[in-house]
Amino acid sequence: MKKWLTSTALVLTLALPVAAQDYTPDPAAKAGGSITVTYKDDVATLDPAIGYDWQNWSMIKSLFDGLMDYVPGTTVLRPGLAESYEISPDGLVYTFKLRAGVKFHNGREMTAEDVKYSLGRVTDPATQSPGAGFFGSIAGFDKAGPDGLSGVEVVDPLTVKITLSRPDATFLHVMALNFASVVPKEAVDEAGADFGKKPVGTGAYKLAEWTLGQRLVFEKNADYWRPGVPFLDNVVFEVGQEPVVALLRLQNGEVDVPGDGIPPAKFQEVMGDPAQAAHVVIGGQLQTGYITLNVKTPPFDKVEVRKAVNMAINKDRIVQIINGRAVVANQPLPPSMPGYTKDYAGYAYDVEGAKKLLVDAGLADGFETDLYVMNTDPNPRIAQAIQQDLAAIGIKANIQSLAQANVIEAGGAGTAPMVWSGGMAWIADFPDPSNFYGPILGCAGAGDGGWNWSKFCDEGLDAKATEADSMADPAKAEDRLKLWSDVYMGVMEQAPWVPVFNEERYTMKSERMGGEDALYVDPVSIPVNYDYVWVKQ
Repeated sequence: MKKWLTSTALVLTLALPVAAQDYTPDPAAKAGGSITVTYKDDVATLDPAIGYDWQNWSMIKSLFDGLMDYVPGTTVLRPGLAESYEISPDGLVYTFKLRAGVKFHNGREMTAEDVKYSLGRVTDPATQSPGAGFFGSIAGFDKAGPDGLSGVEVVDPLTVKITLSRPDATFLHVMALNFASVVPKEAVDEAGADFGKKPVGTGAYKLAEWTLGQRLVFEKNADYWRPGVPFLDNVVFEVGQEPVVALLRLQNGEVDVPGDGIPPAKFQEVMGDPAQAAHVVIGGQLQTGYITLNVKTPPFDKVEVRKAVNMAINKDRIVQIINGRAVVANQPLPPSMPGYTKDYAGYAYDVEGAKKLLVDAGLADGFETDLYVMNTDPNPRIAQAIQQDLAAIGIKANIQSLAQANVIEAGGAGTAPMVWSGGMAWIADFPDPSNFYGPILGCAGAGDGGWNWSKFCDEGLDAKATEADSMADPAKAEDRLKLWSDVYMGVMEQAPWVPVFNEERYTMKSERMGGEDALYVDPVSIPVNYDYVWVKQ
């Protein structure tokens, strides 16, 4: 989908015509109409520098754009607000040429100054962006503040140059994150702390109405820079809708997409009814559900014990608990992620082999520990299955079923010997193997409050990870993925996790919805890519 033009000149250049990387919508697509999407909870914010949950992620993507984007329904990068870019041979300087004539929702044309402002804003500690760390490779990040980033330079109104402090093979993915969205300074200044309720971007839709606790209405941006999209005139998000009620309304033709998905209690009923199942779209997610084993807490400081736990868990049974809505996992990366090791079998379910490992660890009589779990269904039931599997090899696991915030706090503080990650499991921020390592398995995430709840830190693997992310030359892409595979195989050899399953996404849509199925299980625009779906008139 993308082609690199390389030469002995001073730069590597990607400057393809837009059409060469673009996406061809369904030729049957019709413009016009409105759809209704439901959610149980209200939206916290639509500020791209702040919003960081699965519910507002695709909404923000439809309101804002970044320099880079993804081909709809895929994990393939394509230019966004940048029509082309150049990378220096050392991988440290990215020069983006911006599209001319792109307008913000307030009517002003976007320029390179807006890019500089937006990157400075998201990295300014005063913004308190949960995504600031993604921009750590930009020069001047360590001194980020109200004056912006020294590594971001406006060359001319349509050219911005970004200098990195180190090569970063993930940088173009970072430029496609919501956090890298371009916003107008005057709109942020005017709204102040309310910018998340009064968003202004360059996206396919603009916010027309937000009645807190009731609904949000997005209306088509008639000045959108991508020709032909969006197709819909409006997207109405109704909040405060219980998932079971949303399903009934879908069946009655009142709802087009129940945003919270199929209620677990109704899953078998829906999938067992051909008429309802025909409206279900299934797709893989960049997600892994896992059990963390705190390597700093005895006896999980012994690798034999950690391997024994891996071998004790009946993953197939756990998948059955969630109605088969997942595939068994054998490594941290999900199968759809680049760098996944296809020929790796993982730890087999082997109760007797697990018992032998405990004997080898000097724990023939087993031991007692605590398993932390979020207290919403089906997680307590999964924890009970884990508890039973561990009991079979002599481990007594006391279940600590707590609110999500309390589980996260215990995991971050290192006081939880074991954590079932359900409801908090990692979904990739962008489709690159590095995103599954640093925050949740790397040394940087193992500190107090971090998301590395196993407190696993291997400096050798960290060095390999750094090396992999320094391989910015696209000609070394395969070598880089092989190195990442080696990193994750090194993780599994030390077994700080029990990878359990990779969830699959089940999205329902009304019979009037059009657009290819991939748009309804878009791996980047979770849960739906609203820019390209349409309604049958």
